[in-house]
Amino acid sequence: MINRVSTGNPQADEILCGGFPSNSINIIMGEPGTGKSIFAQQLVFKNAGDDRPILYLTTLSEPLAKMVAYVQRFAFVDETKMGTSVVYEDIGAQLVEAGIRAILNCVQEAIQASAPKIIVIDSFKALHDLSPSTTELRHVLYELTGMLTAYQTTVFLVGEYTDEDARCLPEFAVADGILQFMRNPLSTRDERFVRVLKLRGSAYLEGLHAFRIGAEGLEIFPRLVSFSIPENYTILEERTPSGIDGLDAMMGGGLWRGSTTLLAGPAGAGKTTMSLQFILEGVRRGEPCLYANFQENPMQLARCLRSLGADVEDLRRRGLHLLYTSPVELQVDRIMVPLFQNIQQTGIRRVVIDAVGDLVSSATDARRLHDYLYALVQHFTIQGVTSFMTLGTADGAPDSSLGSEQLASICDNIIFLATHVKEQTRRSLLVVKSRGSRHDLATHEVEIAEKGVRVL
Repeated sequence: MINRVSTGNPQADEILCGGFPSNSINIIMGEPGTGKSIFAQQLVFKNAGDDRPILYLTTLSEPLAKMVAYVQRFAFVDETKMGTSVVYEDIGAQLVEAGIRAILNCVQEAIQASAPKIIVIDSFKALHDLSPSTTELRHVLYELTGMLTAYQTTVFLVGEYTDEDARCLPEFAVADGILQFMRNPLSTRDERFVRVLKLRGSAYLEGLHAFRIGAEGLEIFPRLVSFSIPENYTILEERTPSGIDGLDAMMGGGLWRGSTTLLAGPAGAGKTTMSLQFILEGVRRGEPCLYANFQENPMQLARCLRSLGADVEDLRRRGLHLLYTSPVELQVDRIMVPLFQNIQQTGIRRVVIDAVGDLVSSATDARRLHDYLYALVQHFTIQGVTSFMTLGTADGAPDSSLGSEQLASICDNIIFLATHVKEQTRRSLLVVKSRGSRHDLATHEVEIAEKGVRVL
């Protein structure tokens, strides 16, 4: 069994299948401002204890005093450990004066004096600017690697490396692990991602994992992956009442437990009202429910519930969980991962995502969104979570430009809602698809009354 060094972040440890292997040499790479130094220092303070110290060496990046002052703003920092369990040392002046071979003396003296269990060198990329030749740097790297390998310490080389650097610089050949931090600037926000490029002798979760930087340090959202279908998988032969008057009869007696239903229709057709009725029925039956909402803010949602004769605080006490995110701040990873964690931790039985169109329009990678939704629906199916997703359309039929054809293939049931405006507004409902059920094929008129949507 491989001994591991925790990153100080449970989600990062999950991505690394427990953390970095002990006594390994690792590279933490990324452009300036991507969060790599914060990640390295969060790891440092997580592993700081009373046994062997941790050494953080700075070269020619930002001044040491500035770095320490900045990192002290984060909650993970324990100032009582500074200078004892966590030792910062600026070796930039020695490197300028004596050349890059000075790093060999600095590391050797540190090993002999304090036997550090972790050594961080930030920035290691700066050594390339000081080296007289690539050959000289290779010789220094060879000696440094031999020294570190012979001694039981875990090493992290932090640097402003690019993808091209990873293909040609010598330190990447000797590294046991490589972690890359990236930032994608958008007009209203920045998307940040981390991925593992290499982890020698260990499994890890591939792909891009979103994160954000907050007062606690890095908050990471591991990419959601599909369940492996068990060999003894059994179908849940159970119908779930929708709580919508007249709909269950159209659906063959209700919704299959674990099924996902797409409600598509224009504004005012009744999608949100039907979703709330579905949730209220679950609460009435004692089922924990989750309503993820990107449309109405909490006050508007409370008003909608009140119009159906319900009180938000009472519903919370009885098992309703609310997850609201402004459509301006939407990022698929920041929604899907907390949503999935909420479902796992609270035993949720019913979920509404209102509206999935906001996720589609905010996604910078349509394939990534599709994969997330597919994985989420697979989790719903296997765990017996029945769900509604709403999708706004112009005329009652999903717009193919939104990628909703793929979305429709994921869902078990598809219901089109429409509005017809002549002398007065009339509404209709059509069940287009109901997987595993003999459903009503006719278009039915619906009305919205005091108790919600009713199929006529």
